[in-house]
Amino acid sequence: MTTEQLYEELNYVNHSREKRLHYANLVIENPDLISKLLDILFMVDDKVSCRAAWVFEFMCGENLEASIPFLDKFTEHMHKVHLDPAVRPVAKVCEYLVKAYYSKTDNKIKTALKPVHKERIIEACFDYMINDEKIAPKAYAMNTLYLLGHDYDWIHPELALILERDYQMQSSGFKARARHVLKKIKN
Repeated sequence: MTTEQLYEELNYVNHSREKRLHYANLVIENPDLISKLLDILFMVDDKVSCRAAWVFEFMCGENLEASIPFLDKFTEHMHKVHLDPAVRPVAKVCEYLVKAYYSKTDNKIKTALKPVHKERIIEACFDYMINDEKIAPKAYAMNTLYLLGHDYDWIHPELALILERDYQMQSSGFKARARHVLKKIKN
């Protein structure tokens, strides 16, 4: 399947779990499509990029290790994604990667996620925290940054500062997550 054919297929992806899962499995079964999916995801001004982001997120949810050969490409370009429906899945993939990295169970992400990838994820997550993003990317970013703060001692103080500063102006969902993360930072 060419990038153009995949692009056309993505027009059939909608919010339904069934459609996202169908295309995620298609990509998992055909790993040569992952690079093409990312090419479409990084067409950041195109609405179809959001659908590519949904499929990539579902692919990572089903088989995170399938993303390993593409970590350079994903982390190098993820900061360009700006459409709300695409930002959320990108932030979720960052959380998946970091949760796997810090997981107690052995997995290939632990060796594949290099310092450069983590630094790019940190930068993107702090951008989500300080920019005018919806609650979901901020919530995923909070969690991701909290975990990465175990290896980067400057992260927790910075994250706490942002959470405390923005607390009053944010939604109840943000406040609940922020309280939870601040409590973990202080313990």
